[in-house]
Amino acid sequence: MSRVCELTGKGPMSGNNVSHANNKTRRRFLPNLNDVTLLSEKLGRGYSLRISAAALRSVDHRGGLDAFLAKAKDTELSDRALKIKRDIAKAEQPSA
Repeated sequence: MSRVCELTGKGPMSGNNVSHANNKTRRRFLPNLNDVTLLSEKLGRGYSLRISAAALRSVDHRGGLDAFLAKAKDTELSDRALKIKRDIAKAEQPSA
C-alpha cells in the first residue's frame, strides 16, 4: 500500500534530522494518512479512501465528497477517486 493521499496526491517528502551538534542525517516526512469512509450524497453510498488528515479537513470545508471532487484537479486524484468523480458527473446529467 503506497503512502500517497488518494484525493490530494500528497506523498512522502525527504529532509534532514539536525542534531544539537548540527549533524545532518536524511529522513522521510510521511503524510498523516487515515482510512475513512466518505459518503456521496448524489450516489447515495459510501466510499472507503485512504486520505491525509489535511484532505479530510478540506473535504469538510468544501461541503462533502461531491463538492471536493468537482473542484479537484484530475492529475492529483488517484484512479479510484477519478472513477468516483466520473460516476458523480454521470449521475448529475439528466437521462434523455
